[in-house]
Amino acid sequence: MTSTSFNPLLDFSGLPHFGTIRPEHIEPAILSLIGDCEATLHRLTHQIESPTWDNFITPLEDINELLARAWGQVSHLNAVVNTPELRAAYNAVLPHIAQYWARLGQDESLLKGYRTLNNAPEFEKLPASRQRIITQALRDFRLGGAELPPAEKVRFLEVQETLAATGARFEQNLLDATNSFTYDTQDPDELLGLPPEVLSTAAETAKHAGRSGWRLTLHAPCYLPVMQYAERRSLREHFYRCYTTRASEFGPEPWNNGPLIQTLLALRAEEARLLGFDHFAQLSVEPKMAESPEAVLTFLRDLAQRAKPFAEQDWKTLTAFAQERLGLDVVQPWDLAYVSERLRTSQYDYSEQEVKTYFPEHSVLNGLFQVIQKLFGLMVHPAQAEVWHETVRFYDLKTPTGTLVGQFYLDLYARNGKRGGAWMDDAITRRRKGDSLQTPVAYLTCNFSAPSGGKPATFTHDEVITLFHECGHGLHHLLTQMEDLPLSGIHGVEWDAVELPSQFMENFCWEWEVLQGMTHHVDTGEPLPRTLYERMLAAKNFQSGLQTMRQIEFSLFDMELHCSVPTLLDPLHLLARIRAEVAVVKPPVWHRFPHSFSHIFAGGYAAGYYSYKWAEVLSADAYALFEESGVFNPEIGRRFQNEILAQGSSRPALDSFIAFRGRPPQLDALLRHQGMVPPPA
Repeated sequence: MTSTSFNPLLDFSGLPHFGTIRPEHIEPAILSLIGDCEATLHRLTHQIESPTWDNFITPLEDINELLARAWGQVSHLNAVVNTPELRAAYNAVLPHIAQYWARLGQDESLLKGYRTLNNAPEFEKLPASRQRIITQALRDFRLGGAELPPAEKVRFLEVQETLAATGARFEQNLLDATNSFTYDTQDPDELLGLPPEVLSTAAETAKHAGRSGWRLTLHAPCYLPVMQYAERRSLREHFYRCYTTRASEFGPEPWNNGPLIQTLLALRAEEARLLGFDHFAQLSVEPKMAESPEAVLTFLRDLAQRAKPFAEQDWKTLTAFAQERLGLDVVQPWDLAYVSERLRTSQYDYSEQEVKTYFPEHSVLNGLFQVIQKLFGLMVHPAQAEVWHETVRFYDLKTPTGTLVGQFYLDLYARNGKRGGAWMDDAITRRRKGDSLQTPVAYLTCNFSAPSGGKPATFTHDEVITLFHECGHGLHHLLTQMEDLPLSGIHGVEWDAVELPSQFMENFCWEWEVLQGMTHHVDTGEPLPRTLYERMLAAKNFQSGLQTMRQIEFSLFDMELHCSVPTLLDPLHLLARIRAEVAVVKPPVWHRFPHSFSHIFAGGYAAGYYSYKWAEVLSADAYALFEESGVFNPEIGRRFQNEILAQGSSRPALDSFIAFRGRPPQLDALLRHQGMVPPPA
């Protein structure tokens, strides 16, 4: 390394040094690594006359992996402990990172080397997985602009750099707009209906800010309970308006994401045109399972046709209940979660807050780890590592004989400076390096309520599902058996199949056998009563029609947005048209959903949000085999591990699914799981 003093970002001998990484380390480390990468690239493309796997691909993977690992640490910190200093260092280096990866994808000499490998007689002697790496690389060179004329290559690089910076700015604006909001009150009547732990956290937040009373925020552990339980309608309306207009023209202009949306759409359309596609959606779908944007739109509208009658019945039931029992003649959007919770409690004698008391954090984690043990025969053990926040935990994943399979960080709680939502990301990827195998490491990140009032954190059942979801992504990364980095873990998996393992794991949160072992009342220690479980199960598909149509609305908006000509498009008008077609519940005209739609504007899901529903078909159908054979059937568990999780992207995701299920996926299991099966004639 070209470093004159110790820099924690340049030490790859073990786990990341999160305890010692500082903003001032970022620029020198990343620029040093980029320099090393460029030197290696020059050597490979100018001194290697007869490229082979060992003298060409392996050295390139070795050096690029170091840059990716270091930048991954920086990106992770930027997402979980964002500070002005860290953000400035991140933004300063981001253009250099974007330029390097874009240049790499356009390097003609590198492309020539891969073509030589592809056309060499030795190609047929390579394992099928390595042949796939080479052919996929050739596709990626084409999609990276390597075949463009020189002038268009220059423009393509400019587009990539601006896209990266604009997407980062979009996410930062949303974070700033969310963090800036506080609502202080000393009137307990304003907060009637809010759960005790929310009030306790709000009191602690106010005290920490030097104020009396309670301080509420727009972070999910506060915002969602306000919408669901606050009896004061004006409070719900205020929070709804502030939340749904974040990062828009209704707030500070520097945080307005509206212009950034137009910039992103225009640049993506230009990128697609440069590569010979009619629009960005075609480019996005090219490396995915789906055959075309048209196939995706057909899938979504077919699902919408099946789900909409159930959504309309959900809405009819909700509005009738609101009128008859709550005196609300018109259900406004800020009433929806509140009325829904009251309706669910009335219909099923089931309250999320009652259920939450049975899910203290330690019981949930123990239950999750037991599921991993029963499914895959692996043990989770607490371990030690440097972390970025005092509440972060670290674990080893081992075989019963003590062999280390993988490791993961777990960051559960919401806080200022942390991006909203939940996600998994890779820290280190499994690959063979000489005679040794590199142990994979993952980040699992959520935004749940932290412990308060001297009690442990308790999770809603939805939060438990979220934790299992992210763990499914983590297992996909950690249980791979691939030894070449481009195929290992989640690397290279088609985007519309990558949600299969995560959504698959969600199903276990509904199994009595699982819940018996992961529930203990936070005060009494009693396990979840069977009668309450039965009520939970009865309420499982409560408003599944409305929820499905909401996801279809988002997916259609995303896909049609990226099929359009940006200069002729107003995203808000498009969204209104989509809602007129499929939405049962229509938000007010001032709602600015696109301005906070990070998935497609900052998170890699552009023209790919449909992946959630697409993969849900796969996951439901995969889980149906467990239902048929026994939820913890060890043979089926091993088959899922071997045919899905272990394979990485060594073969098309559809082939892996068929190898597991014995046939192509079918929609029936998803509709059955969500209770959207028409009654018999």
